[in-house]
Amino acid sequence: MEQDLDFSSYNRIKRLTNEELGDLWSLYFDDHENKNLRDQLILQYIYLTRYVVGRIKVALPPTFSYEDISSYGVEGLIDAVEKYTPKMGARFETYALIRIRGNIIDKVRSQDFLPRSIRRKIKDVKEAQEELKRKYGRAANNAEVADYLGIEKEKVEQLLADDTTITSLYEKKGSSDGDIEIIDTIEDSKHKAPHEEYEEKNVKSELEGALKRLPERERTIMVLYYHENMTLKEIGETINISESRVSQLHAQAIMKLKNLLSENRTERLKRRIV
Repeated sequence: MEQDLDFSSYNRIKRLTNEELGDLWSLYFDDHENKNLRDQLILQYIYLTRYVVGRIKVALPPTFSYEDISSYGVEGLIDAVEKYTPKMGARFETYALIRIRGNIIDKVRSQDFLPRSIRRKIKDVKEAQEELKRKYGRAANNAEVADYLGIEKEKVEQLLADDTTITSLYEKKGSSDGDIEIIDTIEDSKHKAPHEEYEEKNVKSELEGALKRLPERERTIMVLYYHENMTLKEIGETINISESRVSQLHAQAIMKLKNLLSENRTERLKRRIV
C-alpha cells in the first residue's frame, strides 16, 4: 500500500456534494491510472475506515495497535476504490464496508505471533475440551480440562486467553466443494421441525426478493441499518442525507416490504386454492 496519503487531517477534509462526488467518480472511471483522482476519492470515504475500525469485534493481541488496524482498513478502502464499478449493482459505501472489514480480518488472521509450542498446547486444550464434551455430554469447565491434562487450572485459562485465532463463521470445514460452513455446525437449541425450517426458508426467500424490488437508496439503508448495524445518523453521513430523511426512507422501506410480503402471501394462497 502506498504510504504517501495523509489522513491525519481527517476532520478538515471538505466533503463533496453528491453531484461533485458523482463527477469525481466519472472522471476516475474514465482514467483509472490517475492516482490523484483515486486519492481524492479515498479521502472522501476515509470515514468508512474509521467506522469499521471503531466497531470491528476481534480478539487482538497487544502486538496490534490502533494504527495497524487502521492501516489494514485503509488498504481495504484503496482496494475497494480501485475495483469498484457501478455494474456491481451496489452503492460504493456498501461495497467498501465489506472490503474494509474483510481486509482487516484477513491481515490479523495471517499474522500469528504465538510460538509453535504455545499453539500446540492450545490445540491440546481444545482437544481435551472436545473429548470431555463427548464424555460428559456437556461443555467441560476449565478445572476439568486442567485435571484431564494434568496441569494447573490457571495454565488452561492462560492458554485460552492467548488463543487469538480469528475464524469466520462462513469458513468451510474441509477443502472440498461439498464441505459445510462452520456456521452450519453450530447447534440449534430450538430444534426446529422440518415444516418450520421449510417455512423459514420461504420467508427468507420472499424477504430477499422483496428487498430487490425496493428503490436502490431504500435498499441501501436497510442493508446498512440491519446488516452493518449503523445508526440512522451514521447512515445519513454515509449517503450524504439528513438523519430525518434516513428515518423517513427507512419507514417507507418497512411499509413497502410489508406490502410486498403480503402480496406474495396472497398470490401463494391463490395458487393453493386453484
